[in-house]
Amino acid sequence: MRLCNKRHIFFFFLFAASFYAVLAQSPAPSQPASPPQQAPSRPEQQPPLTVDRDPIVSPDDADNQPVSPSNPNALKPGTSLDRGQKGGFTFRRDVDEVVLSVTVLDDNGRIVNDLKQDDFHIFEDGVQQTIASFQHQDIPVSMGLLVDNSGSMRDKRLAVNAAALDLVKASNPQDEAFVVNFSDEAFIDQDFTADITKLRDGLAHIDSKGGTALYDAVVASADQLAKGAKKSKQVLLIVTDGEDNASSLNLEQTIRRVQDLQGPVVYSIGLLFGDSGGGREGRRAKRALQMLSQETGGIAYFPKSLENVDQICAEVARDIRNQYTIGYHSTKPASQGGFRIVKVQASALGRSKLVVRTRSGYYPKVDGKSTAADKAAADQTGPAKQ
Repeated sequence: MRLCNKRHIFFFFLFAASFYAVLAQSPAPSQPASPPQQAPSRPEQQPPLTVDRDPIVSPDDADNQPVSPSNPNALKPGTSLDRGQKGGFTFRRDVDEVVLSVTVLDDNGRIVNDLKQDDFHIFEDGVQQTIASFQHQDIPVSMGLLVDNSGSMRDKRLAVNAAALDLVKASNPQDEAFVVNFSDEAFIDQDFTADITKLRDGLAHIDSKGGTALYDAVVASADQLAKGAKKSKQVLLIVTDGEDNASSLNLEQTIRRVQDLQGPVVYSIGLLFGDSGGGREGRRAKRALQMLSQETGGIAYFPKSLENVDQICAEVARDIRNQYTIGYHSTKPASQGGFRIVKVQASALGRSKLVVRTRSGYYPKVDGKSTAADKAAADQTGPAKQ
C-alpha cells in the first residue's frame, strides 16, 4: 500500500510540473485594445526631390566624387536619380540577343521604309548571323536631351530649347525623355517624363557658365537610361558648341562605356559656326561628335546657323521613328569577350545601292555584365589625350 501511495504522489508532482512548464511558455493574454487616438494632421512626407540641381554622376565615377556639405543629397554609387534605389540594367528582351536599331537610306539620302527581313544580312566579325527578330514600326523610345550650359552657349539656349521641344512634339507620343544641362558638371533638371511643360521647365535652367564636361555627361546619361528607362529602345541627343575641356573621361572611354551598355544611339548637333568652329579646338570637337554618333549608329549634324537647328531636330525625330529593329544570337559564345564588329547590309530588287546606319559593334555580356578581361582593359585606359 505504501508503494502505491508513493506512486500516486510521484505522478501528481510529475503532472503539476508539466502543467506549470506549459503555462510558463504560453503568451500573456492580450490586453483589450484601447481606442485609437487621432494623430495630429500633417503633410504626408515625400522622398527628397533629386531634380534640385544634384549632379548626375555615373556609377563608375561616383566613388571619386566628393560629397559637398551644401549637397547632402549627392548621389551615391549606383543610385537611380528618380527612384533612390540601387540601379541595374533591366533587360526587356532575351539577354543573349543582340538588338540593332537600323536606319536605311537610298543614294539620295532619303529614308527607305519598305524593306523586308530577307533584304537584310548581318555579319559579326565577318561571320554571317541568322536574324532572330525583325520589326519595322514606330517603337517608343527613352531619350536623354543633353544641352551644353557652358558660358559660350548663353545666347544660343533659347533657340536650342525651342528646337529640342519641337523634337519631342514630333516624336512618338509614348516616348519618355529627361533633360540634362551640363557645363563643368551635369545636372538632371527633369527626370523621365512625357509632359512637354515639365521638359520645358527642365530646359529653362539656364545658368550658362564654366567649361564643357561633355564626356562625363554622356556616360552619366547613358547609365541613367540603363537604370531607369522604361523603353528598350534608347536615344541621346547632344547639343553643344565646343570641345570637351572639363571631363574626367576621354573620348575613347566614353564610347567604350556606351558600347559596353549596348546602350543608346547618340545623335549630336555641333554648333561649330563662328568662333566655335575655328581652329584646332573646333576640328577636335567635330571629330568627337562624329565618333560618338557613328560608333553608336546615330549621326552628327553641324548646322551653319541657329536657324537650322529646328529642321535638324525634326530630321532626328523622323529618323528615330523610321528605324528597323533587328535581333540575332551571336555564333560566338559571350565568354570569349572582346569587341564584336557588326556590319549590316541591305539590298532589294529595283533599288540602287542602299546605305545602312547602325552601331559599329558591341561588347558581349555574361549574366548582364562585361567579362572580366574587358573590364580590366577598360580600367587600364590612359588619361585623356590633349
